[in-house]
Amino acid sequence: MNFVTEVEEKGGEVEDFEQLAKKLEDASPLEIMDKALEKFGDDIAIAFSGAEDVALIEYARLTGKPFRVFSLDTGRLNPETYRLFDAVEKQYGIRIEYMFPDAVEVQALVRNKGLFSFYEDGHQECCRVRKVRPLRRALKGLKAWITGQRKDQSPGTRSEIPIVQVDPVFEGLDGGAGSLVKWNPLANVEGADVWTFLRTMDVPVNALHAQGYVSIGCEPCTRPVLPGQHEREGRWWWEDAKAKECGLHKGNIKEEDGAVDSKPAAVQEIFESNNVVTLSKEGIENLTKLRNRKEAWLVVLYAPWCPFCQAMEASYIELAEKLAGKGVKVAKFRADGEQKEFAKQELQLGSFPTILLFPKSAPRAIKYPSEHRDVDSLMSFVNLLR
Repeated sequence: MNFVTEVEEKGGEVEDFEQLAKKLEDASPLEIMDKALEKFGDDIAIAFSGAEDVALIEYARLTGKPFRVFSLDTGRLNPETYRLFDAVEKQYGIRIEYMFPDAVEVQALVRNKGLFSFYEDGHQECCRVRKVRPLRRALKGLKAWITGQRKDQSPGTRSEIPIVQVDPVFEGLDGGAGSLVKWNPLANVEGADVWTFLRTMDVPVNALHAQGYVSIGCEPCTRPVLPGQHEREGRWWWEDAKAKECGLHKGNIKEEDGAVDSKPAAVQEIFESNNVVTLSKEGIENLTKLRNRKEAWLVVLYAPWCPFCQAMEASYIELAEKLAGKGVKVAKFRADGEQKEFAKQELQLGSFPTILLFPKSAPRAIKYPSEHRDVDSLMSFVNLLR
């Protein structure tokens, strides 16, 4: 039996959840929620943390069926998030089943590496202690769980999530691979429609949304997004854009041999202009070695599949046109795939896009520090430092 698509139900029947997902592809979130609660009863729970999850709770209420809700309290949430939890409990007359990280593990992490180690070596270790392991404990008491994932939330990791699936990562009550089912009733719903539903039903929402926060996690790892930015850019903004997951939905991230950042052939090239020089690895290595350059160089480290790179393409090309013949070469270097580790180690690559200025005489490139990638902001950066 293929555990990825099939699990055994209480009565001994084998359910093919891949087929069920296809049947429910055009179903409403209410229909999907009703089906999930009907199938699993008290052995299923809603994972609650943000706006989409309030919508899930509202859909569960509308089914008229009893439902359970659990949440992960990492100890580092915003005050507004805790107030939301309290408001939701009062609105729906429920008690959220909170899961907390192991105190000894948190103590060891903080004592050994400090309070903000994730800014230096990535968020995965902290998330593993504060979120993933508590989630694992919660799910071991369930046969299914319900999440607020949407396909439009994260281009790199959530674009293919199904309505329902056998969880590819976590184990459920019966233990072993394939023992847990994961439901995503909002998979095919767009974010704007979720917010229309929330406003229509007049349900509690996190006060941070009014301050520009869209996707909200722990306080140190969440910030507002700028107009035009994707909602997940507010999460772990110092890291690679493709890995905007904390580990709760690790199954969304594809293995390296089929990863999003190693799609070389089918993705259309970007930053195509006579004013933008295409650098090879040898070319950018030579550029980094020069100490007295004839001209300053502005170089974008990019991946053509990256939506944030695509979003700044027009600005970068316009900037190249303005700088043509003015003592600054504008260039691009494709830094995904085989070049990614080199770019991380030698070129300060954090996330895509990374923009570097090589001044005429400075030995080291200067990394553009801002999320503002419009022509005026980039031009000011170049003029002040070249």
